[in-house]
Amino acid sequence: MDEWEEGKLKFLEVVRGISEAVEVVIPTKPTNSMFLISLTKGPNRKFITVSEDDIIDLPSDTGISTKVTKTLQDAIAAL
Repeated sequence: MDEWEEGKLKFLEVVRGISEAVEVVIPTKPTNSMFLISLTKGPNRKFITVSEDDIIDLPSDTGISTKVTKTLQDAIAAL
């Protein structure tokens, strides 16, 4: 498994830890090193941007993990 796949799995794990009801769509390629990620819960949808480096470093860097988790918590709470 490469770094990208590990980061993606960790990202999905964080989302599931916050809410099982949220559907996530992560693009296969970043735009300008940023991923525009769709979070959907029922009829509500929210988009967040996460840098490619943050996704890759998510499994191994606790600072990035904390930052991404906080971003997800805020976005999911707004759904």
